[in-house]
Amino acid sequence: MIFEEKTMKSDKLYEGKLLNLRVDTVEIPDKKYSKREIVEHPGGVAIIPITNDNSIILVKQYRKAIERFLLEIPAGKLEINEEPRETAIRELKEETGFEAKKLEYLLEFYTSPGFSNEKIYLFLATDLIEGESNPDVGEFIDIEEHSIDDLVKMVERGEIVDSKTIIGINFAKKYIDKKQ
Repeated sequence: MIFEEKTMKSDKLYEGKLLNLRVDTVEIPDKKYSKREIVEHPGGVAIIPITNDNSIILVKQYRKAIERFLLEIPAGKLEINEEPRETAIRELKEETGFEAKKLEYLLEFYTSPGFSNEKIYLFLATDLIEGESNPDVGEFIDIEEHSIDDLVKMVERGEIVDSKTIIGINFAKKYIDKKQ
C-alpha cells in the first residue's frame, strides 16, 4: 500500500541566498492534517578527484553548523541555470585548483529527504591537471591528499563523518580496486 501526503497549503517562511524554508500543511492517509517543515535547496555537486597515483584530493574547512572542521570531497551549490557537470568543473577548479580531463557522472542522491529537497550529483574526476585554487569570498579551505586505504580507515575511526564524502570514498575504493 502506498501512503502519499497531499499538500493542502504551502507557506514560505524564509527566502535566503543558500536556501528557503517553507511549511506545508498536508493531508495524511488517515484524512487528518499535519505540518511539514521543508528546506528548499537548489542542489549541488560533489566530486571525487583521483590522482594518477590513486590518491584522493580533499578539502578541509570549518563548518559552522556543527562547530568543527570537516575533511570532505570538493563540492558546491548549483547556480541558477547551471548544469551539474558545469558546477562540478567550476567547483573542482575553485576549491582545489585541479581540472579533470575525464569527468564521469556517477549518481545522484538526496542528503536529508525527511526535511530537505537537496540533491547532490556525484562525479568522478580523473586525469587531473594541477593549477591554482580560487575559493569563493569568505571560503577558507585547506587542500589535502590521502591514499584510499587511509581514507577508509578514517571513515571507520569516525574521523570522516560527512555523508557525501563517505559515499565518495566508497566509490573511489571500488574504482581503484577495479583499476589495479
